Amino acid sequence: MLRRATITAVLLLGVALSLSTHCVSQQNESQTKRKVVNKVSPEYPALARTMSLRGTVKVEALVSPNGTAKTVEIKGGHPVLAQAAMYAVRKWKWEQSPHESTEIIEVTFNPQ
Repeated sequence: MLRRATITAVLLLGVALSLSTHCVSQQNESQTKRKVVNKVSPEYPALARTMSLRGTVKVEALVSPNGTAKTVEIKGGHPVLAQAAMYAVRKWKWEQSPHESTEIIEVTFNPQ
């Protein structure tokens, strides 16, 4: 009985350690910053220009191994500026990598 409990405890400990290691490696992978090879500037929306809107839009891009944006999601910012930021980031190109990465981008708009 004691031997069975010891074996079960060792197995559970091994599973817990392997899961925590797996989570840490995924977390580090998603926080890597890939170099941007081609950055497209967003077009300043006419409505934003009329309103003299300025601000920063936070965007999250899932970048494929070939360096193109697979998905782009708006994480914060003024809605009038957000669409322009998202369209621009979709056209960006990052350096190639052996795996996908998640990149957090801040696009700043200033009226001129």
